[in-house]
Amino acid sequence: MKTFISEDFLLEGDTAKELYHNFAKQMPIIDYHNHLPPEEILEDKNYSDISEIWLAGDHYKWRAMRANGIHESFITGNKSNYEKFEAWARTVPKLLGNPLYHWTHLELQRYFGIDELLDDNTAPEIWKQANEKLQHSDFSVRSLLKRDNVAFIGTTDDPADDLASHKQLHNEGFEVAVSPSFRPDKGIQIEKDGFTGWLKDLEEAAGIPIEKYEDLLTALSKRVEYFDSLGCRSSDHGITAMFYEPALKTDAETVFQKWRDGKDLTAKEIEQYKTYTLLSLAEMYAAKGWVMQLHIGALRNNNTKMFEKLGPDSGFDSIGDDLLARPLSHFLDTLEAKDALPKTVLYSLDARDNYILATAAGNYQNDEVPGKIQFGTAWWFNDHIDGMENQMKILANTGLISNFIGMLTDSRSFLSFSRHEYFRRILCSLLGSWVDRGRAPKDMELLQQYVQDICYYNAKRYFKLS
Repeated sequence: MKTFISEDFLLEGDTAKELYHNFAKQMPIIDYHNHLPPEEILEDKNYSDISEIWLAGDHYKWRAMRANGIHESFITGNKSNYEKFEAWARTVPKLLGNPLYHWTHLELQRYFGIDELLDDNTAPEIWKQANEKLQHSDFSVRSLLKRDNVAFIGTTDDPADDLASHKQLHNEGFEVAVSPSFRPDKGIQIEKDGFTGWLKDLEEAAGIPIEKYEDLLTALSKRVEYFDSLGCRSSDHGITAMFYEPALKTDAETVFQKWRDGKDLTAKEIEQYKTYTLLSLAEMYAAKGWVMQLHIGALRNNNTKMFEKLGPDSGFDSIGDDLLARPLSHFLDTLEAKDALPKTVLYSLDARDNYILATAAGNYQNDEVPGKIQFGTAWWFNDHIDGMENQMKILANTGLISNFIGMLTDSRSFLSFSRHEYFRRILCSLLGSWVDRGRAPKDMELLQQYVQDICYYNAKRYFKLS
């Protein structure tokens, strides 16, 4: 059966169609947060088959397959790539209402020109057609990026990473800007088992021994400098529950030394260390003009048995429900009081908190840059039609959607850039509906500015991209 994705997919009304086809469609892509491997961009990798580029590492698909009763051997196990693809093909028809159903067929059509619906009957032919095309040079990673009109990519990188691939790409002057993003989560989580090993890695990367807390701050500062030299524009933080425990530097030093001595830390001490360290990092970001992204509310690795078997980021995370408003307000206000609050993007995995984030952002705007504090795009479990519409409506209701920096993929796949098209269609349909229902003027010059700013120009200005 032929696909349902037409040129007017998701565009409800004539105004939406006009906005998308005339203004949104052709805009370049700024994907300022993703988990793409820079080494594959450097080597300009060609993938052997569609499973390798499509299923490996995609925990969204893994969760759907598990929910369909697929055995783990067909997901992360030892079955062949074709068997894993066929298991995914059997799952896809069960996905109506899930964005994966749309993304799957959008990607098949946009990248491979395949208009058939994917199921167990069409799987063999789709496997054959897709794999034949993947062997061509115009399906290499760099070719895909250029085909998608990608202007900027912000990957996710630990402070201890050597950034070797980024350095080579930077020196080479690849036409798509590939920038590292500073993700120091392991350095914040002093209570985790991995903190000791991470500290050793940071010592090696920074080239200094870390015996005292001051050494840790110095090492982090050196890595900020190094990231900045390679075009870093942003930090990123995964925060399970927002924290704020007032602390002086001496408090953080005491906690760090207590940890060094092998003593157990109290919950208050852990939060003191986290608070002072994150505040110190934020001041470093502000000095560099970086953006600070806070991804709040993912309750990770809930299935202990599968975590021990597969490790993190394997599809066993869900939404947390810790209280957010008060610690977030204190954290932002402490930085603002010192004139050290960087440009900040706030994301919450719990849609219950959307109004909290949208209104918190409004407390700290200024004339430095329009929309300095952003209520970030719908994230992860909210990354679907309802979630994106809800996020944009709340932003419009409480702030200025005109200054919104738009979409990101948060993805590990080079076939995910069609999600920007998905977002743009939803954006144009939302704005078009306001016009068609008499809630906004049909001023196409004004609407063009909204659409193109949200799709591209706002992010370009916000991240200071040339």
